[in-house]
Amino acid sequence: MSIAVIYGGTRHNGNSELLTEYVIQELASEKIHLRDFNIQPIIDMRHSKDGFQDRNDDYNSIIDRILPHDILIFSTPIYWYSMSGTMKNFIDRWSQTLRDPKYPDFKNKMSSKKAYVIAVGGDEPHFKGLPMIQQFNYIFDFMGIEFAGYIIGNGNKPEEVLQDKGALFAATQIRNKITEKNEINGL
Repeated sequence: MSIAVIYGGTRHNGNSELLTEYVIQELASEKIHLRDFNIQPIIDMRHSKDGFQDRNDDYNSIIDRILPHDILIFSTPIYWYSMSGTMKNFIDRWSQTLRDPKYPDFKNKMSSKKAYVIAVGGDEPHFKGLPMIQQFNYIFDFMGIEFAGYIIGNGNKPEEVLQDKGALFAATQIRNKITEKNEINGL
């Protein structure tokens, strides 16, 4: 099984990135830092006679990179009790891809994947981050993606998540789960 990690944080080595790196250590993965790409917000053209238009940005190149993978890990800081704006822009654009003739099988291909969410925030994230996890659940359900698990870590200051023993334990559990699945499939 192959893994793509989609990082939604804007800070290099931020808490969500550190916790995600803890999960994927020693696992081969393709790392995609959304902060390094120009992803324009969606312009909703669902009801226009011309439909969605190409935005001339980097979005499609990211879709091309994630489609071959079996496991997607969405890594985001919790900003204002939700995913980062960068991550939200990326997912919002899926509405365009669902109607893009260049990706006629997009939903079907996405439905063959498993997804994990790794999120870190302050201000009681284990409780206040749950609506964001529910949001991801609805997104994955709509796309037919198996929601395989999530971690919510506590951290605000740089590297603070590394003090969250529960999140580190959960990270080990997810790594073991992914590794177990890879061994079953002979990888």
